[in-house]
Amino acid sequence: MDTLVQPPQLVAGRPIGRLELFMGFVEMGLCGFGGVATLARHVIVDKRRWMTEHDYAALIAIGQILPGGNIINMTVMLGDRFQGIGGSIVALCGLMIMPIAILLGLTEVYDMFSSNPDVQAATVGAGAAAAGLVIGMGLKMGRALKLEPLHIGFAVLTFIAMGVLRLPFVLSILVIAPLCIAATWWSRRP
Repeated sequence: MDTLVQPPQLVAGRPIGRLELFMGFVEMGLCGFGGVATLARHVIVDKRRWMTEHDYAALIAIGQILPGGNIINMTVMLGDRFQGIGGSIVALCGLMIMPIAILLGLTEVYDMFSSNPDVQAATVGAGAAAAGLVIGMGLKMGRALKLEPLHIGFAVLTFIAMGVLRLPFVLSILVIAPLCIAATWWSRRP
């Protein structure tokens, strides 16, 4: 029988109840700042011993090839394996409840203080820092990819279209991406 179809091997040798499933995913959602993948593995394999390393790797691999967020996919599949459709709902609610509660709370706090000039300045600063991180990541990726001048030109064109001219993202990509693909193909043909 294929390992992806078999029920997961329980390291602890016991069934996983809905409350335990919910609380495990609450822990992941609450502590998974910047992404849950690393923490999910720790909670599922090491701490709660719900699955073996092999079963977890197979589950996360399936989650990554499906459309949507890989952790959300994995959460639904794991909940289903242990408690059926109800387990999927319980696990997904556990994963999402604390981040949503925190986000709603922060939104309310921001709404109360958003007209304060200091808060406005902090928001602009945070936005600039986030933009800087995105630009820095793009430059780092560009260096690692060793882009050709043609591709650097298309990157600059995309920046001008979206950053300077403020053209819509979808329109920019629908026009520039095919042009870049065609130009790359044209430049590499014999």
